[in-house]
Amino acid sequence: MAAASQNFQDFLPFMAHKLGGDGLIGELCNGFNLLKDADKGVITFESLKRNSALMGLQELSDDDLRSMLKEGDFDGDGVLNQMEFCVLMFRLSPELMEASRFLVEEAVEQELKACH
Repeated sequence: MAAASQNFQDFLPFMAHKLGGDGLIGELCNGFNLLKDADKGVITFESLKRNSALMGLQELSDDDLRSMLKEGDFDGDGVLNQMEFCVLMFRLSPELMEASRFLVEEAVEQELKACH
């Protein structure tokens, strides 16, 4: 998992800075859609393995992919739903975890401005 963690540490903070909070969430949703099983609507081991090259994860072994699924699978069903995937991507990027407070504040501020 070290290789995947390093890739996301480098990639996600750049995306967050470039796109802002809403844009980053949109891109994470796009990533989820690329990796999910079209019939089941979740990321399975098979769909992750089949589509991993689309996300630059082709170097990961089957064990790495299984570990990634296990790490993000909060409800224990063996697959990743969209929320689990997004949380996992944030967790794989410590720099983003630190910056997430800023992103949340930015999103709340934008919502408050829209309400007034």
